[in-house]
Amino acid sequence: MKFKFELGDLIKIPNILCYLRILMVPLFLHIYFTAERPQDFYLATLVVMLSGLTDFFDGQIARRCNMITDLGRIIDPLADKLMQLAMLVALTVRVKYMYLLVIFLVLKEVISAVTGFFVMKFAKKRLNGAKWYGKVCTAILYVVMLALVAFPQMEVHVQDILLLVCAGALMLAFVMYVRLYIIMIVDARNGRNEKILY
Repeated sequence: MKFKFELGDLIKIPNILCYLRILMVPLFLHIYFTAERPQDFYLATLVVMLSGLTDFFDGQIARRCNMITDLGRIIDPLADKLMQLAMLVALTVRVKYMYLLVIFLVLKEVISAVTGFFVMKFAKKRLNGAKWYGKVCTAILYVVMLALVAFPQMEVHVQDILLLVCAGALMLAFVMYVRLYIIMIVDARNGRNEKILY
């Protein structure tokens, strides 16, 4: 399927909101790394929450106003991943075991992407968007990261519990996606080609 692009796509409202979300990434990092007072950390948290709000609105506007574009399909998840990455990198500096969660998350994303690519290429099947467990995992990750950003003086044992909750959610999503990929491969091998989207 070819990438479709028109000049007008650049100024469609959902895509403009995506640009704003991308610009919020360096803004968040600047506020977080120069923060000295509790209010500064709250401001950094507010930037992330505004980013999430624009993510919600750009999706709603795109669907309701028929403004879905191939450009949007690329920059929307890119904006999400950039903000997630920015929060993870920032928290790695202040939260003791955050780097372990980052390594786990990166491994999960790489393995999932490679597996998904091979399933699509060889089994001729692909996922029809994110599943509920993927959305729940993302929500938990965001809530935990927001809490860690807003309250840098949080007790270490509380931080550890939150990181374990995140790791558990990531593992659940990973196992569920792998299970779904296996079902897709088995269906393809059994000649069940009528169902392309899962």
